[in-house]
Amino acid sequence: MDNPDEDRVSLQSNGANSGKKGKVGMFDSFRIKSIKQAVEKSPLPLRGRKSTSNDTEGSVPASSPPPASSGPSSPASPLRNDGGFFPNQEDNPGQAAPPCSLTRSNTAPSMSMLGDSLQRKGSKLRRSLRGIGKKKNGKKLEAPGDVSEDPRRSLERTEEKNEKTPEEIDELYILPELPESPLSVMEIHKLIDMEVLEEAHLNLLALRLELQKEQEAGVEDSSTKVAQKQKDLSLLYTDLRDKIHEIVRDSSTRPARNKGLLIPVARIIQEEEKRAGEPGGLPDSWVEAWKDAVCDGVQLKVNSVHLEQREQNKSWLAVHLGLLGNAIVEDLENVKKELRWSYPPTFKVFSTYVKSYHRVVGQHLKKLEEQTTELKDLYALLDWILNKYKSDRIMGSLTLQPDMTDESTDLQLESDFLKQLKDKYVCRVKEEMRTVVERIIVVENESVWSVRKKPEEEDNFFCSPFPMDIWTRVKGNTTISKQLCVDLEHKVIQTCLQELQHFPKRFEEEFRRHCAAIQPQPLWTEYHITYINSFMSLQDNMDGYHESCPQEVDGFRKEVKSLIVRLMQSLENQFKEDVTPFLRRMVTRKWLTNDDDFHQLQSRTQQLSQQCFHLKPPYTQEVASRLHHHVVKEYVGQLMKKSYSCKNRKHEKAAAKISKQMDALKDLFREMDSSQEWLYPVGEDLSNIIGLKNKADIKHHLKPLLEHYPDFSKKHLVAVLYFRGDVGGREHQLIVQRLTELKKRSSCNRKEVLFGDMLVTTNTNCLSSLPFSCLSRLLPDS
Repeated sequence: MDNPDEDRVSLQSNGANSGKKGKVGMFDSFRIKSIKQAVEKSPLPLRGRKSTSNDTEGSVPASSPPPASSGPSSPASPLRNDGGFFPNQEDNPGQAAPPCSLTRSNTAPSMSMLGDSLQRKGSKLRRSLRGIGKKKNGKKLEAPGDVSEDPRRSLERTEEKNEKTPEEIDELYILPELPESPLSVMEIHKLIDMEVLEEAHLNLLALRLELQKEQEAGVEDSSTKVAQKQKDLSLLYTDLRDKIHEIVRDSSTRPARNKGLLIPVARIIQEEEKRAGEPGGLPDSWVEAWKDAVCDGVQLKVNSVHLEQREQNKSWLAVHLGLLGNAIVEDLENVKKELRWSYPPTFKVFSTYVKSYHRVVGQHLKKLEEQTTELKDLYALLDWILNKYKSDRIMGSLTLQPDMTDESTDLQLESDFLKQLKDKYVCRVKEEMRTVVERIIVVENESVWSVRKKPEEEDNFFCSPFPMDIWTRVKGNTTISKQLCVDLEHKVIQTCLQELQHFPKRFEEEFRRHCAAIQPQPLWTEYHITYINSFMSLQDNMDGYHESCPQEVDGFRKEVKSLIVRLMQSLENQFKEDVTPFLRRMVTRKWLTNDDDFHQLQSRTQQLSQQCFHLKPPYTQEVASRLHHHVVKEYVGQLMKKSYSCKNRKHEKAAAKISKQMDALKDLFREMDSSQEWLYPVGEDLSNIIGLKNKADIKHHLKPLLEHYPDFSKKHLVAVLYFRGDVGGREHQLIVQRLTELKKRSSCNRKEVLFGDMLVTTNTNCLSSLPFSCLSRLLPDS
């Protein structure tokens, strides 16, 4: 410091600065000299001081209430008033301005005395300003005439009226005259700390003016005095901005002091924006700093919303987002109704708060997303972002209209945040779908396989509940995803179907592992029928998504179809394995006299028919048709093995038995809805040939057989004749020739094959096939 004995910390007034005339833009004039004289006369500290008879003129009696426009935490300033930052000199033409030169003592006056004097002056000035007439709707409003009225009641009535009819702050203002000699750095700092911002700012402007004049006068920038003054200005302006930042930041949470502080704050910002670029000020924008303060205030508001731990409340995120939405609406309602009236219209206060919420809430949601892992919470977060934030619950609230009409309702999110959140949601859907199908297998084993429980029935069909469980989960996921957005719905359907493609094979593996021990019990067959039906139902449900996801649905169809084919093949193989011993003993010597094997064959077929009654179409007909073909083929195939030849006219009995048994099988498979009707005539056709008494008549019964079964060939005829007991002779040859002729003339193009797949045993006796005429020559003469 130049002189430690002087009252200022680092600055001295040059004593030659005359205050600028009030210029249109901000404040009315006031008199520094009279204020300082009042301060010097005040023997008491600022706070808690009572009025005495020695108070300067214009002081407020001790019983007078504090002005309503001042905040509870800020001392009154003579420069504040309810209608603006400073009174306009044009509205007070009778007040003459005394000279603005001040003498400075070597000892700094007590700051508490300064504050006390400012409080008394400010109270008187505000009461007088409320009595100044204003024009509204062409009429002049007069001040109350009863001077004896209680000032407190008058102030309350005035405030009530102001609340009912808020008025916008004018854009134009008049800047008061600057003090010739600015206060010391310590005094200005104290004013800033006491939130007497208007006077602190005027002194800062005066200090800047000193600096500019010194620079214009040729004082070198490197001099200690100028450098120190620049440093002091920078520090003081930083303090002022920090204080303004604090006031603006807390303005929505401490509304009682808004009118007393926000109006001067707005005027300071306006004035500093006009002086941008001049020496001594801060380089960056004051308006932007104000917006940052608003944003910080919004950040505090958002951070204050209660957030529970997920361990304490499963709905922690949904509850928090609900509270957050309420807090946003309440705060914006306060901005709309109260806060914006403390600023000129150009500040666009409501719009600034809305944009701040867009940005701050977007950042807050990013932090919440990092804590979110469960599907329900991810849904709550996406629903709040995509739907609720824009809805009439928050930004579209009727209480915020019409101010929100021209405002965007979109959150300010990072460019890829929403995509990442959706991808995370889809990934979680996939994980949960995988968990669901794995759990289904576990439940099926615990509740069915391990306890050998019989299948449930629905409309006479065996069924399992798992297709409905899976469909309900998929449907639920797609429905709620559609409520978020159509694009997300499509991704969720794709994900569910892709995950389901692995389910059939996984289910089959576990089913075979746990149920292998019960094969070939009837329960094993019933389980196969149950899961054929169940996967059919599941496929039918998933087919509903074919239009939106054809590739995934086709992939799932392929897997289900493969599983059903394997299950049916296992079912058929087991039946074939069960009846093979009985079919091998058909058309044998024992068979001719014993019906036990056929009864067993008939019983197993009847059992399968009853089980297939619980199998859904079209697979009922498919399995019946294939097994019908198998049984007929194996039964008739025993004739082709030449394992037995009827003699002594037993062929008639054998033909009757073949006809009877084939009719019984035909009836069984007809009941099973077999589509192999073309197999029905085979028993009658063969029994007609086998049972003929006259061998020569066989030639006349070959035509119907060839018409029904064009694949019946010479080798098959030879085998039938062998079973009949005809092993050679001229008539035998004529029968074979007749068959050859008929086959040449036949035009039947039946695609079905019966005899063509039968294995015909070749007789190893080389003489058996020789004509009788040739054989007779080899015989010795008798």
